[in-house]
Amino acid sequence: MNLSIIIPNYNGEDLLKKNLPLVLKSVKEYKKGNIEIIIPDDPSIDNSGEVIKDFIANITQKNITGKTVSNNDIKEAGFSKNVNRGVVLATGDILILLNSDVVPHEDFLDALLPHFTDPEVFAVGCMDESIENDQKILRGRGIGKWDKGFLLHARGSVDRDNTLWAGGGSSAYSKKIWDKIGGLEELYNPFYWEDIDLSYRALKAGYKIIFEKKSIVVHEHEKGAINTTVNKSKIKKIAYRNQFFFVWLNITDKELLLSHILYLPYHLLTFLLRKDWYFYFGFFFALLKINKILEKRKKYTKLFTKTDKEILVEFKV
Repeated sequence: MNLSIIIPNYNGEDLLKKNLPLVLKSVKEYKKGNIEIIIPDDPSIDNSGEVIKDFIANITQKNITGKTVSNNDIKEAGFSKNVNRGVVLATGDILILLNSDVVPHEDFLDALLPHFTDPEVFAVGCMDESIENDQKILRGRGIGKWDKGFLLHARGSVDRDNTLWAGGGSSAYSKKIWDKIGGLEELYNPFYWEDIDLSYRALKAGYKIIFEKKSIVVHEHEKGAINTTVNKSKIKKIAYRNQFFFVWLNITDKELLLSHILYLPYHLLTFLLRKDWYFYFGFFFALLKINKILEKRKKYTKLFTKTDKEILVEFKV
């Protein structure tokens, strides 16, 4: 089984220097196939490019190679596009997505890969030892429910193996199924909801997503590109916009769609009273993409074999 490890980068010079050698160390004992470490680089203004080149040039293990691809256009930047750019270079049977602020435990592949002997498994999410405010919080399993016209998602307890989504920063995916269902949706650029969207699309297409608590990574969320380079107001606008995107792209049950429409005046009034103008920005920017959304929706719904209620009944908050 050949592996393609994809580590998207944007201005991550210090993280790359620290973590790339640790990623390499975590996979050096893998002998069941070849490994390629692919580092797609968005238009970084630090020394990331040189760090990546030096790392690739110094890989000496015979079954491990390095690749990179650079994007120099800020208009084409963003997590989904950057990851998809890396996937184009991938030749492995399994894609492993790791954020630049993620370091796997040395045995993380042992529990992760056996799940893919089942051809219906699309993704397997890792256990995140998330470092937040100097505390370790266990993450990696997602749950959600439909409430007042939207999907509300949350962190689930880590004592079960089902998950609503596999996190885009620490999960493995079947390359064959990835290609079939279309990869990360680039409308969500620059970030947020793209991994939930991909997983939900796979679940509705009849595939399986698993949470594997024995495959462990350390995730320093607070050092990632979003938290260090993007202001909070922009994050909120994008999060609201992408929440609309998700519904308009994926929800097909008539009752849920009707509730989305009927609750919209309620939400508009609620956020007006809160003076949370970011919701309005999100809604407006989502509307600007409505033609593209409907085009994508038509393509994705052809894949679906399950209803929304069949999926969501398993993941109540």
